Amino acid sequence: MKTTFDQLQQGQPQFFSAPAITVAASAMQAMGEIITAIESVIALPAYQAHALAQAPEIARLPGKARGVFMGYDFHLTADGPRLIEINTNAGGGLLNAYLLAAHGQVEEGARIRDEYVAMFREEWRLERGDAPLRRIAIVDESPAGQFLAPEFALFKTLFEQHGIAAVVADPGEFTLDGQQLLHAGQPIDLIYNRLTDFALDAPGNAAIRAAFEAGAVVLTPHPHAHALYADKRNLMLLSDDVALLALNVDAATRQILLAGIPQTVAVTPEQADVFWAGRKGWFFKPPAGFGSRAAYRGDKLTKRVFEEILHGGYIAQEIAPPSEHLVPVDGVEMTMKADIRCYVYAGRIQLVAARLYQGQTTNFRTPGGGFAPVFVG
Repeated sequence: MKTTFDQLQQGQPQFFSAPAITVAASAMQAMGEIITAIESVIALPAYQAHALAQAPEIARLPGKARGVFMGYDFHLTADGPRLIEINTNAGGGLLNAYLLAAHGQVEEGARIRDEYVAMFREEWRLERGDAPLRRIAIVDESPAGQFLAPEFALFKTLFEQHGIAAVVADPGEFTLDGQQLLHAGQPIDLIYNRLTDFALDAPGNAAIRAAFEAGAVVLTPHPHAHALYADKRNLMLLSDDVALLALNVDAATRQILLAGIPQTVAVTPEQADVFWAGRKGWFFKPPAGFGSRAAYRGDKLTKRVFEEILHGGYIAQEIAPPSEHLVPVDGVEMTMKADIRCYVYAGRIQLVAARLYQGQTTNFRTPGGGFAPVFVG
């Protein structure tokens, strides 16, 4: 009997690449050290004050939940792993847990899925103590039309298998009744937030925002986590030795960060000539970007787009080329680039997966590309 995941793998092959990726143990260790170093800096009150000062007001709300599915994305360069970005609602974690089974790692995939459920229970415990977690809403804008909609359905099934009622919903489907957030008349305890409106500013998110501000629902990941981790401007501080020294970061941690994070700087109109002349060495990203949207390799820039970047609050990150891998596609070997994503909770790596692609950025449109498991070799 085919499982839901088997049907997904056959019906939507663009999600998955056939091979597994082998990564050296030294590279895996280096990624772990970079993550640990970043987490240690983010824990500093002075860093948090800096990050929150540039964040929306909602990000300053106190909260105990840590934020599920932190995604640390790396390129494996000739000089070791380089952190490209951090995302607070990194997709694909559950798809990749199921994908392990397709590569013979059935027990490991099951263990990680159980760990994911335990993670959501821990987020709830941090906010609500011993109260029972009864109902989770997996929320995104028009969820049925989202590229990763099948993963939402898998999450719903996973939660229900562990005795937690679950719904997949658009943010406009909620109402706030006194101190309860309701969906179809049923109270929602926790929202697994897949929205890319990180500050909940859109009118359609008003009920969720009001409930979150009133403490009427546990939201994970939340605006506070995005401000501390995923605002691309934070990479400027984390790759700046002078700024790290000012935070009293120790020498060993600074060395790890400076070697593991490409130099990242603000793009300003005053430096237009300098950036244009050296554009081939930079990757340009919006501060609140996600999914490679509105991100550009400098060598592909047109003058028109460059003018928009100059006035768009962009950051520029020194290019760290991705690793390349030969992938069989319809009997022919093709060269694919790889982004390596570490799914992290509470500073610990839960799962490592690759996204294989061709072109400028990860796209899930390359024939034979998609998610691939990562093993140590």
